[in-house]
Amino acid sequence: MKFNKWTVALAAVGVVSLASAAKAEEKASAVATALSSTTIGGYVDTSAQWNFGTGNQNWAPYKFNSASKADGFNLDVVQLTIAKPLDETPWSAGYHVDLWAGPDANTLHTTSTLISGNSPSDFAIRQAYVALNVPVGNGIDVKAGVFDSILGYESVESPNDPNYTRSYGHSMEPQTHTGLLATYRFGTAVSVTAGVADSVGPVINERAFEGLNIAGANKAETYKTYMGSIALTAPDSMGFLAGSTLYGGIVNGFSDHAAAFTAAGGTGDQTSYYAGATMATPIKELTLGAAFDYLDLYGVTGQTWAAAGYATVHATEKLSFNSRGEYLKDSSGFFGLASMSGTVLALTETVQYDLWKSVISRIELRWDHSLSGADVFGGETPGTPTAQNAWMLAANIIYRF
Repeated sequence: MKFNKWTVALAAVGVVSLASAAKAEEKASAVATALSSTTIGGYVDTSAQWNFGTGNQNWAPYKFNSASKADGFNLDVVQLTIAKPLDETPWSAGYHVDLWAGPDANTLHTTSTLISGNSPSDFAIRQAYVALNVPVGNGIDVKAGVFDSILGYESVESPNDPNYTRSYGHSMEPQTHTGLLATYRFGTAVSVTAGVADSVGPVINERAFEGLNIAGANKAETYKTYMGSIALTAPDSMGFLAGSTLYGGIVNGFSDHAAAFTAAGGTGDQTSYYAGATMATPIKELTLGAAFDYLDLYGVTGQTWAAAGYATVHATEKLSFNSRGEYLKDSSGFFGLASMSGTVLALTETVQYDLWKSVISRIELRWDHSLSGADVFGGETPGTPTAQNAWMLAANIIYRF
């Protein structure tokens, strides 16, 4: 074994022995080999918002929005990703970890059940799972640990979304599960996913039978959350539709959010249904999308569902225009504002121009409008809204590394 000059010099004066140095070199080599396929990445997400009008206490309740972000500059979140992807060998293994730091980490709310009161800390584990490949047929990809929900058109990871703000549909979907998830691909056209988890989430390691849930809503120790989805991808033989996808999924289990409605007859059980599609068009610069979310809170009167349409125009390699229109029906009170028992229309227009390398830069105008005729937004006192409309202009700059 060859030693570096520094090691030989230390051995010459008796500080180290060559035998111990050899063992240390072997261990270092083993560690280096294990880490050679590990990747490190992530992003820094920042924004600035101007909310039209006076008073921001009754904000539009889509995910990651809050009064503290209005009319000012924001650090949204920093994500650090450490991962070893699966390779092409049978029985391959890897891992994936997404760590969040910053204000949005508190909204993620994956704080472990061991933390008293699940207190905000500006830190969260978004995902942390072991990835395994089981060489059966085309191969079954398995995730064991904490992983994103299988439902949704939009991602919790902002750089992957067409818009800066999230939709109401995304905001009502499950977010994070602790459990086991398996995916099988029948060629390139069909894939199915099935999984089991402790609860709908997002609290890591939360059990449906634990005492932290509202009294009377606790479940048996065998109670789990189950999920499944199917994705269909159009083959090359379908012409301009090639690559278009049709997706459907369902998640059923216990949710702490649903348990909050126990006094209104809720049982803590909920089922989330999702159907979505992305469609290529004869105009190669234009892509269309659609999403439908329905949330069934067991024992709760009323409905919560949202339908959204998306359109993206890639004008140039760097410039794109992203539009979203959404209709929300929330008569079950899921979003926590009693005055939102009617309906809401939301329109979002986003211009993205990536001037700098590795930087996503966006300007976004969003309008949320109450169709029920009631004031649901604005005002300086929580619970006392003063407007039927919420206008917001935002700038979003994200650096990916």
